[in-house]
Amino acid sequence: MSNGEITAGVAYVGPSVQSHFVLCADCGTPIEPNGANLCVNCLRNSIDITEGIPKQAAINWCKGCSRYLAPPTQWVICDMESRELLAICLRKLKGLSKVRLIDAGFIWTEPHSKRLRVKLTIQKEVFSSTILQQIFEVEYIIQGAQCPECTRLAAKNTWRALVQVRQKVDHKRTFLYLEQLILKHNADKDTISVQEVKDGLNFFYATKQHAIKMVDFLSAIAPVRSKTSEQLISMDIQNSTTNSKLTYSVEIIPICKDDVVCLPLKVARAMSNISQIVICHRVGNQIYLIDPLTLTLGDISSNLYYRTPFPPLADITQATEFVVLDIEPTCHPPKTAKGGRFLLADAQVSPVGGSMNADVIYHTRTHLGAVLKPGDTVQGYMLASSNFNNDAWDIMNHSRTPEVILVRKTYPNRRKKSKARSWKLKSIVKDISGMSLGDDQVGLGRERAPEKMKYRGAGAAEQAKAEADYERFLRDLEEDEELRGTVNLYKGEKREEYPSVDDSDMETDNEEDDLPQIRLDELLDEMAEMTIAEDDDDAEE
Repeated sequence: MSNGEITAGVAYVGPSVQSHFVLCADCGTPIEPNGANLCVNCLRNSIDITEGIPKQAAINWCKGCSRYLAPPTQWVICDMESRELLAICLRKLKGLSKVRLIDAGFIWTEPHSKRLRVKLTIQKEVFSSTILQQIFEVEYIIQGAQCPECTRLAAKNTWRALVQVRQKVDHKRTFLYLEQLILKHNADKDTISVQEVKDGLNFFYATKQHAIKMVDFLSAIAPVRSKTSEQLISMDIQNSTTNSKLTYSVEIIPICKDDVVCLPLKVARAMSNISQIVICHRVGNQIYLIDPLTLTLGDISSNLYYRTPFPPLADITQATEFVVLDIEPTCHPPKTAKGGRFLLADAQVSPVGGSMNADVIYHTRTHLGAVLKPGDTVQGYMLASSNFNNDAWDIMNHSRTPEVILVRKTYPNRRKKSKARSWKLKSIVKDISGMSLGDDQVGLGRERAPEKMKYRGAGAAEQAKAEADYERFLRDLEEDEELRGTVNLYKGEKREEYPSVDDSDMETDNEEDDLPQIRLDELLDEMAEMTIAEDDDDAEE
């Protein structure tokens, strides 16, 4: 092909596509043909795809616990304009399953208006190959209601399970410690109410499972035995259903720390032939005993105890205070137990006070050689001049029974009224023998009663005894670091100290260098604990 020659190309051109229009059957507007022969505006005016979906609904909200009812019976905690609350709102719309939901969201409303507005976008096929989309709004009214848990809490005598905790002793130190353990582990979160009675505590629950959970918790921290009883309230013969109340009776072994125990001969031989006269030095889910003459250790479980039950020979309320005149280890190197906590020593002690035995010097062997020194005061039991109503004590051989047994070191200078505590404890008891307490009050003996609230007559003696037990418990916390580590102590205001148990020793002026002190880093702030608890609840949700 020479230059300058012009060539012609041939291209195929198809038939031209022409759009056909028809007139709308209602308004006459030219539109593309469709199955309804209607334009979009006329189609929306003639067909409503939201028909069958209510434009107003109601949701139930519990005022007591701030939870919403998720049909059919579940109550859940939801924040305003949250996904959980939106799911509950959509579930209340009955006809929503017949259309396709494209989008849903909240429209802002005033928080106090008790109204929720939700904007919905839905699609639905109205004719063949004709899909219509529509946006509309649904208003929800928040109605106040009560969930079953709050209903039982507001009404009286509507509990379904009761846990009765009892201990047959003359003091309440065990229940004071048990109360602090329950608070530390938050074991009372499912409790409807807690009632303090003469011999123990009552825990009321709305369900059987919550009561069983408390019984299991008590079995893990204390030597107990339990039994169950059931009371029939009503019965439906046609449906074979019953309505009943369950009661769990939990009994704690009546042996406490620093009690002296006279073991039955059979039990002592079963425990590696330990001496019959032993001291309870700790109580956990078992009773831990020690022989003060040989440092032999032993423990008794609740099952073993209730096979052959025996009472304590004497408790700490019957102890006598002695002054240590001299003390020295029994041998070199000294014999110790529990990692050096107990050390076997020979001591010379004399009773404190103006009794006829004040000038008598007793020679005894003790396990407290690691903490005692000459000049200290110590509590102990005078076995030689005491009469005990105990079967094992009556039949045992007293040839090797010591005259005096020492159990714990004391600090008489702590009893001065000028010494104020900078820490406090919490209480879960808000009901005493059916009488409700105010929000600013705690259980019997937890604090000094104001003058206008002091009891008279027999009530005054009971109040004084409860305050004395509480004071002993506070001293146990101050003097025992291991015991103090198992409870929560809170920062408190400076206040006048609790009345002393023994007023005869309040005039002591000699200061003790080894007086136990609670460090500031061991105390918790109530507001800080509240923040931590809220964070834990959010994490669980």
